Order: sequence, then structure tokens, then C-alpha cells
Amino acid sequence: MKRINLQGVVLIYVGVAFAWSSLSCAGIKQMPQVDQYSSDVGERTTIASQFHAMQGGKLRKNEQGLWELYVAGDALERGLINGMLTQELLDQQETAFVSKIKELVPSAFHQRILRGFLKFFNRRLINHVPEEYQVEIYGLSRSSSDAFDFIAPPYQRLLYFHGAHDIGHALQDLALVGCTSFAAWDTHTEDGKLLIGRNFDFYVSDAFSEEKIIAFINPDKGHKYAMVTWAGMVGAVSGMNDKGLTVTINAAKSNVPMKAKAPISLVTKEILQYAENIEEAIAIAKQREVFVSESIMVGSAADGKAVLIEVSPKKFGIYELADNDDLLICANHFQSQPYQLDKNNLRQLAKSHSQYRFDRMRELIASNLPLNPALTATFLRNKEGIDGVKLGYGNEKAINQLLAHHAVIFQPEDRIMWVSSNPYQLGEFVAYDLNEVFTRFPTMGQDTMVATNTLNIPEDVFIHSVEFKNYESFRIAIRELEAKIATKQTASEDEIKRFQHMNPDFWKTHFTVGEYYRSQGQYREALRCYHMARSKEVTTEPDKELIEKRIKTCEKKSK
Repeated sequence: MKRINLQGVVLIYVGVAFAWSSLSCAGIKQMPQVDQYSSDVGERTTIASQFHAMQGGKLRKNEQGLWELYVAGDALERGLINGMLTQELLDQQETAFVSKIKELVPSAFHQRILRGFLKFFNRRLINHVPEEYQVEIYGLSRSSSDAFDFIAPPYQRLLYFHGAHDIGHALQDLALVGCTSFAAWDTHTEDGKLLIGRNFDFYVSDAFSEEKIIAFINPDKGHKYAMVTWAGMVGAVSGMNDKGLTVTINAAKSNVPMKAKAPISLVTKEILQYAENIEEAIAIAKQREVFVSESIMVGSAADGKAVLIEVSPKKFGIYELADNDDLLICANHFQSQPYQLDKNNLRQLAKSHSQYRFDRMRELIASNLPLNPALTATFLRNKEGIDGVKLGYGNEKAINQLLAHHAVIFQPEDRIMWVSSNPYQLGEFVAYDLNEVFTRFPTMGQDTMVATNTLNIPEDVFIHSVEFKNYESFRIAIRELEAKIATKQTASEDEIKRFQHMNPDFWKTHFTVGEYYRSQGQYREALRCYHMARSKEVTTEPDKELIEKRIKTCEKKSK
């Protein structure tokens, strides 16, 4: 995952925050009105290790390591039950998220300024969040720790965190996202039914991705729905409702936002809860003002197809295939007419790896027809480039960048979804039949299975390979080497050779060694490594430009 300029981008925000903090002390001050809601949800009971239950909810960890959460009730009940059942997980997620903030902004002074910025940035956020979801987040916040109040009090903090997901999409230098998805039907699938697959490549830290939750929500209004999420997140990034309507989100290029509006994940949650078909999903999306650019893929059992709702702060587009087409692919650029001449979108196509992943997905599908869920899993796990070229592990040009929070596969007409277990999307895909889940969960006992394990897709054998072991070592080693570069510490030649052996096909392996030699004034050695990096499949045009810049510098220095 690209980490270049990460801290610099955050410090820009801190600088802006410093300027604004003297102008305003605004923020989310008012709390939602909850008097009309029920708050009597009872107490949590521990049935067994990693299995908790209470009136209106259950939480259990399955044998694949996925948490299965069931929550029923009105908005306040859902929030309270969710928080009480997942309290330890919520604390763990907040700790992971806040640790990342502290890593990027270690100064206590700058943290206080950042808090002022967050208040200013989110000052009108609640104007764009439906009251129902304000109340749900408030109920959830009742179980949130006060240890992180230096950012904001619990309710405000959880609201901010829903917006933070969108900020991560907007700040491309943070490289938090690079999702790839597709929908196929009719001639492209074995049974002619709609089939959807997606990777959600949102990365904060390893700790943040450890405890995935499959949440099954039974609200007092609207449709029942399931979504893949994490503790503290009530929004939807990947989900399906009991009508067979699905949503997944892919970031597009955005300007850096300066004011929060509707978080995308709450827009998609509203679609899941209240839409039965594509027309109703579009109507809901049109009602909400957003502050980043996002593609919302909506699959519909009722319509037997999928479309892209492409939203941004100033434009709105629908990308729908012609009647005789039945393959829809989505990466991280827009495809609808309103964005054909959009400068941000054109820049994304020219400079990023979005088009490359789009083309690779089309290539994989074209050579493996007709499609089924098991084939879909192999596409989502694919680590090679176009024509099977070796990219090295962790290259963002790959569909599988080995950093995904989760992958998910949907068969909307059968109401079945498959969710990947750790690590990344390499673990076993666990099958859930929504027709069965909402029947089983309310009366579930210790030995009741929620998943339909007979439909599970096996783990990828790659996780048992030497290459995967080396890659996991590489992820640690590159951070250690980058730290030595930053502090001009030395590394032994044996250490350098071991590092290069861990991931030899990845351009960044050789580039990082070049950076090390350059920091030590060894320009000839650095030049050799930069040439090696250039010979590999480099991720983006800016990456290529940086390599060329380094080569020119080292050529001058080594004369």
C-alpha cells in the first residue's frame, strides 16, 4: 500500500485546522431527541465464550473467525443493543483507529488543533444525517469509552468516524482504498441469475481489519438487511436486504473536502433499509448531498441486473448498460455521461491504477465464462496483472492487493451472500442465506449454525505458501527499512538482500532499497536499484515520474 506523503496530507489538515480554530468553536452540540424511543433493552448475557445474547440481539464468533451480529428494534434499541453486544470490539476498533491518528499526528498540541478542525469540518454534519440514524449512533455511543474524548465525546466521535471513511476516500495520497467490483447476469453466469463480486480495499491498520462483523439488522421500519462491517460502524459499505437489493461502494477521485455532508455509508444504509429496486435506490441517493465522489453499485433481484449510481458534491450520474449487455465492472473512476469531461475523473483515469484493474477484471471474466460464485472468488483473489504479468505482492494494480478489509459475493435472486474470512480475501468464504438467517437468529442457541456451511468456498491455498509467508515478512520489513531511511540509520548488506528476496517482483521493493542507498550517499548502488524498479510493473504515473526523478538525481551525483 502506498504511504508516500501520508503524514504530509494530515499535517495540511492540521494547518488548516489551526487557521480555523481561531475563527470558530462550532461543532455538533445538540444531541438527538430520544424520548419517543424505547431504551429498555435489558442486560447482556454471556452464553458461552464469544457468544453473547440479550433481548433483541445476539453476537457470536464463528469457526472461521467472523463475528455474526443480530440486532432488532427501533433506532435507539438497535444502537443500544449493538453497543452492549460489541462493547469490547468497539473499544478495540476505536483503539486501532485512534492509534493511526496518533501515529500521523503525534504532537498533543497538533491533536488539540485537529480536534478543533473536526468540530468545524463536521459542524453541519447532522443536517445531512437522518434522525433515525442519529439516534442509532447515539445509542451505540452509550457503550463507547471516554478514553478517546481528546478527539470528541462519544456520540460526536462516532458520527465523525462515519465521515472519516469518506475523507479516506477523498485523500488519495492516503491510499486507503482501491476497490474492484463487478456484476454479471444472463449470458455471463451459469444460471443466468445476477452475480456480484467485490473487494473492499479500505485499509487503516492490521488491527483495524482483524475483527470483521457480519451484521444482520431487523429494523422496526423498512427491510431487513445484512452488511459486512466493523464495531462502531452502522453505515453500509457492502450489503444486501431481504428483497435481494445489494449495495457496494467504490471511491472515485474527489477534491479535498472542507465541509462534511451525508456520509456515503449512511446513504447506502438508507438504500438497503428502504429500497426494493433500482428506481427506489436512485430516488434515495438523489435526496442526499454528499461531500466525496463515489460509485454505488446497486444490484437488484427485482430488476435482474445492476447499475452504478455515481455521486459527487456537484454532479449525479447513472451508468446503466444497454439491454443486450450483461457485464458491469467498477473500479475507481466514473463511467456515466455527466463525468465524461470531468477533470478529476480524467486525471484518475490517466494517473491512477483504476483503469488497469478494470481491464484486468474484464480479461479474467472473458476467459472464464460462464461465471459462478467459486470462479468469482478466484477473480477477487487474483494477484497477477494483465496477461498474467507478475506484479509483485501488494501492488495496487492487482485486483487482490493483499490489504482488503473484506471481499463479498452476492446472488441476490437467491438471497445468498458469501463473506471472506481472514487473512484479507484469502480465507474461506462463508455463505449466508438471508431467508434462513433471519429465521434462525432470534431463537438461536449455542449449537445453532447461522451460516450455510455446505455452500462455503474453500480458502486460497496461497496462504500456506512460502511466497505468502515472505510477503507477510515483507510488510514488516519495509516499514522497518523506511524508518531507517527517515533516521539515516544503517542496514547490513545481508538485511538488504533478505528484504529484496521477500518480494522480488514488486517495483517498490527495489525503489525502497534505492531510497536507502541514496540516504547513505551511495548513489551508484541507488541508481542500480532505481533502474531495477523501473523495469518492473510500476503502479501509477506519479510513481514512474518519481523513479525517473531519482534516476536523474543519482546520475548527476554519481559522476
